Amino acid sequence: MSAPSAPTAPEAQPGARTGKWWPLAAICLGNFMLLIDVTIVVTALPSMARDLDAGFSDLQWVMDLYALALAALVMVAGTAGDLLGRRRVYVLGLAAFALASLVSGLAPNVGVLIAARAVQGAAAAAMLATNTPLLAAAYAGRDRAVAFGIWGAVSGAASALGVLLGGVLTDYLDWRWIFYVNLPVCAIALLITLRTVSESRGSASRIDWPGTVTFTLSAAALTYGLIVGGEDGWGDGGAVTAFAVSAVALVLFLLVERRTGEPLLDLRLLRRPSFAALMGAAVVLTGAAFAHYTYTMLWLQSVQGLSPIEAGLAVAPMALTSFVFAGAGGRFLHRLPAWVAVSSGLALIGVGLLTQTAIDAGSDWKVLLPGLIVTGLGVGVAIPVLVAAALAAAPPERAGMASGAVNTFRQLGFALGVAVLGTIFSGRVRDVLTGAGLSPHAANAISGGAPFGSDPGLVREAYASALERVYLTAGLAALVAAVLVAAVARRPARTPATAPAPAPAPVH
Repeated sequence: MSAPSAPTAPEAQPGARTGKWWPLAAICLGNFMLLIDVTIVVTALPSMARDLDAGFSDLQWVMDLYALALAALVMVAGTAGDLLGRRRVYVLGLAAFALASLVSGLAPNVGVLIAARAVQGAAAAAMLATNTPLLAAAYAGRDRAVAFGIWGAVSGAASALGVLLGGVLTDYLDWRWIFYVNLPVCAIALLITLRTVSESRGSASRIDWPGTVTFTLSAAALTYGLIVGGEDGWGDGGAVTAFAVSAVALVLFLLVERRTGEPLLDLRLLRRPSFAALMGAAVVLTGAAFAHYTYTMLWLQSVQGLSPIEAGLAVAPMALTSFVFAGAGGRFLHRLPAWVAVSSGLALIGVGLLTQTAIDAGSDWKVLLPGLIVTGLGVGVAIPVLVAAALAAAPPERAGMASGAVNTFRQLGFALGVAVLGTIFSGRVRDVLTGAGLSPHAANAISGGAPFGSDPGLVREAYASALERVYLTAGLAALVAAVLVAAVARRPARTPATAPAPAPAPVH
């Protein structure tokens, strides 16, 4: 995938003032916001469903369109930054993110909210694609290492704090405040950026629009087909059409990328078995470790009766474990071949998820705790070195493309994970409830967290059985990916000890 090239010397800007760490503050604010907006929404989903009369598939789209837009557009946004100026693209992303957040908070119905989330994802792509090149252009030497270390720590904090902040805002104010809170952060980040961040550009000469359109269409149609098929049946005309469109768009994407001079994705990279295996690992890692949050939150709040902040605290051990271990174990991890850390992390994620299959109708939130901690450990092991593993598997001249591809496939993994695991979850809930005599309409409503009337025991059984299958599927996928990486992605190269490690983050 085409990616931002090495930063050129910053151009002086009339509005830019000297202030050593102000550019870092501006970029960290934007990065924190775009990452926290994945997990902050998860805690508020049941409240959204009640207020907006949203169904199960609506909740999936609230999560999925953000991740899809981010995955599809992050690479083209990087190229746009090279051409138009990274500061300009970052500022436009901040402004669009603020506007989309305002519309999300004011949304009168779920359709408006879903559309606004798509715009948020596109704006987040503009910020994500430009924040590290802007840091690289603003700092050099030791200052650059410090800047990237702080940037990584802020990214990890966003992962850990998202579910908690979402719970606090939903509990004490309203779910709409998870979006309103972005407005002052965007305003501050915009002000600092315009006053302190200098412009920089790369060497890209054109944007691969055909590749961008076909890739986006293929990913979106696939996700749509999974969601519609899971709700209406795999023979549904809409689902079948979506899968056909996805397949055709994928073929067109491959044809376009083979013939263009500056492709979104250089297909020769995927002919390298180690690189292809690592991209698959990126998809599975994010989908397995984080996508189940959506359905775990429905169980915690709708069935267990926890408040949003209590539900956030219940799942926080995973994010906190990953954050702490990624920081504390960073030096040790960088002594290992990167593929070893990625494979080991995936294996730990798989074991943690399989541990969570102990859930049953009589379980409370504590049944998840051991598995969440083990999964968090796996995330803390794998994600900080995933980019390094991809760089080791790619030729040096494609380093930027390889790094960008990891971001794209991780976000795509989250979007597809929400769709696939949601299909498993809702299908199992419907099977249990309709088998006990409930109507399909009532079963669909209950799977989305609607009040379930006079038989809470039956609903507890349905949710527990559904989550058990979700955790089993995600856990086995992670273990298979771990074996695949260990078998295919072995490389003698080690992660550079001086390279700043990306901190663990949920969708990014």
